[in-house]
Amino acid sequence: MALTSRSNALLPVTGGEAAVDSPSRSRQLGSLLPGLVTVVVGVVVARTIGRLVPQVSSLLLATMVGLAMGNVMPQARLDALRPGLTFAAKKVLRVGVVLLGLRLSLGQVLELGAPMLAVVASTVTVTFFGTQWVGRRMGLSDNLSLLVATGSSICGASAIAAMEGVTDSEEDEVALSVGLVTLVGTVAMFTLPGLAAAFGLTDEQFGAWVGASIHDVGQVVAAGSAGSSAVLATAVVVKLTRVVLLAPLVAGVSLHRVRAGRVNAGLVGVERPAPTMMPAFVVGFLVMILVRTSGLMPAAGVDAARAVEALLLSGALVGLGSAVRFARLRRVGAKPILLSLAAWVVVASVSLVASLLLVS
Repeated sequence: MALTSRSNALLPVTGGEAAVDSPSRSRQLGSLLPGLVTVVVGVVVARTIGRLVPQVSSLLLATMVGLAMGNVMPQARLDALRPGLTFAAKKVLRVGVVLLGLRLSLGQVLELGAPMLAVVASTVTVTFFGTQWVGRRMGLSDNLSLLVATGSSICGASAIAAMEGVTDSEEDEVALSVGLVTLVGTVAMFTLPGLAAAFGLTDEQFGAWVGASIHDVGQVVAAGSAGSSAVLATAVVVKLTRVVLLAPLVAGVSLHRVRAGRVNAGLVGVERPAPTMMPAFVVGFLVMILVRTSGLMPAAGVDAARAVEALLLSGALVGLGSAVRFARLRRVGAKPILLSLAAWVVVASVSLVASLLLVS
């Protein structure tokens, strides 16, 4: 799908432009509604399957439902649904990323201690830059390499969505990255418990390895549950600490691209504002961490926000998955798959070595 149509599918941002009249807003809402209803149906289907197969990540299931929609529905029907699907894939997903910040408080990060924080920092740094280097050596686009690197080093689909907001990535690149990273994380979810036993890891080492190397929070919980309660607790906090690094990574990439003047490279006839040093949804993500740290929000509110976050992220991934057409992906070849596998090897190896060396 052309980027022009993708941009036109979104609600216009007011500010410096003439206000959109009520009839226009009504027409835009009407164009969004069919796609958004389809997204809701897709989420219901994904969550129903998830209850039957709880071992599979809900984000992966949502992506798969979207993929099925995008490759089974007639193109004319997809075109009619595209405005709402795209709105979910971009705007809804960013709201979900903001709510993700409520999962972690600063106190939980500090309680990890220097060794665990060193595991997280070394894993994220090496995976983020190493994956991009491998992608460039393979001849893949900078955007695809960046998205796979972000998802692999931080938190899978949510991180990819956040990073997409400061790039000029095509929908195919975003959806492909989400699919590959989620699938690789699923493989890790099943394989790491057995490998931990073979390596003779302690509970803290196993928890650190799971939390530092598996992408999705749900996958981390599933893998950590294979061990003791100490393994699970360590894995979840280490994982959420990786999420905190999402904000500086996105802000750093945004600043780099602004300085390098690369934001609009390759776009013809598409007006797109340059990203700021700190996108609004990343600021919102940090604010939510502070809210959780302050203790102002009761536990019931946090639980409710987490449920909403899960629904929003699932809906967004239905929208993203629907943009992927297998006929187009066949032209991509095996290189993206190899890149995601290489990223997994890097994140698993670095986090394992760091856990063995730094965690007792």
